[in-house]
Amino acid sequence: MPPTSLEAFSFQRLHPRTYLERFLAEGIRPDGREDDGWRPVSVNTGSITTADGSALVRVGDTTIVCGVKAEIAEPDLERPGEGFIVPNIDLSAICSPRFKSGPPGEEAQVLSERLNEAITASGVVPLTSLCIEPGKAVWVLYVDATCINYDGNAFDATLLAIISALRTGKGTVRHDHFNPNVYVADISTGRLPRATYSFETSTTTVSRDLLDPIKVDVARLPLPFSFGILTSTSTANAISSKTRETTHLLADPTSFEEPLLQSTITIVLYPTGEVGGISLTGGWGGNDRTNSCIETATKRIGYLSAVFGIKLM
Repeated sequence: MPPTSLEAFSFQRLHPRTYLERFLAEGIRPDGREDDGWRPVSVNTGSITTADGSALVRVGDTTIVCGVKAEIAEPDLERPGEGFIVPNIDLSAICSPRFKSGPPGEEAQVLSERLNEAITASGVVPLTSLCIEPGKAVWVLYVDATCINYDGNAFDATLLAIISALRTGKGTVRHDHFNPNVYVADISTGRLPRATYSFETSTTTVSRDLLDPIKVDVARLPLPFSFGILTSTSTANAISSKTRETTHLLADPTSFEEPLLQSTITIVLYPTGEVGGISLTGGWGGNDRTNSCIETATKRIGYLSAVFGIKLM
């Protein structure tokens, strides 16, 4: 007699690793995906009318809402002609029982740092484009993301939400006519109020009626692809007591799979296929696995490019 859904749920709660390993032994994950299968991504932009840019992104059941607010500040003395982008992620108690109320926990702080590194390294928004007057006034873009439902892989979902909130409209990445190995990016723009600095009064005036673009370099959109490593143990055959280990590379891990993983890797690619960054946690196991992740992620670029309306020409 096959187990009932209640018995299967109880077994999953009591023996999560064994539950997952039995699925993987059959070449499938509990949610029906194969090891290299990804969950669907949906994007809805402009839903927060009080923000200077906003987006709601779903990666499977993980849901992130993100808003951009712009403020004026003095630039850094060492970079007088550059503005700032300040990303932040809130993993509140409402999105999952694993998170607690109160100030940001360690996981949220680490995620915020990783998001900042990915955005800064990509140059998707040139910081020089946020300068109002060198040495006097610049824009600061506060990009606040909140997880309203957590089902794993918050980094990918949040980074996609951030670049969606910063960007509006559709952009194109095309080959240079004179050099086919060079990509040229058209600029997709959001909007900021027009600001002007007065040297006479040492003040900055902002006009809500006139808008200037936020320049977003479509060719530098950081597209994230996260994987997890799980080594499962199984009996060689029915009459042998010997066991064998099988290593699984799981794309886009869920909240059920994440606590069972030995290590994780995130590959950041640009729409052109260029590698923008690699971050590792735990004992990863060499370049072969990293190259395998890059190969799998590269196949996914086309899907995300379609979601964001990016065309490679």
